[in-house]
Amino acid sequence: MGLDQYAYVASKADQWDSARDIAYWRKHPNLQGWMRRLWESQGNSGDFNGAELELTWKDLEDLEQDILDNRLAAIQETGFFFGDASDEYYRQRDLEFIKNAKAELFLGLKVFYNSSW
Repeated sequence: MGLDQYAYVASKADQWDSARDIAYWRKHPNLQGWMRRLWESQGNSGDFNGAELELTWKDLEDLEQDILDNRLAAIQETGFFFGDASDEYYRQRDLEFIKNAKAELFLGLKVFYNSSW
């Protein structure tokens, strides 16, 4: 068991039939905390486990800036199955995900984040 995190894209017209993965992380707790905070800022509450979060261009811009400024480390998200902070380990992969996600948004697709533990 552990924290598994996914990003995927889907067309606006038919979300589930067109969904495809664009990123995967295993135990990246501070990214999980960043996403949970974004989800809560949208008025959501309760258990974030398995909650789908749509990411906008602005969300990706904000995430990119936080990664570049090393602000993910300040989140320090913890959980029994989350593992240790892995911001540096995933830094390049995170930036590549953002680049790819922006390209998908530019093409008119939706970008989503989801996780389970």
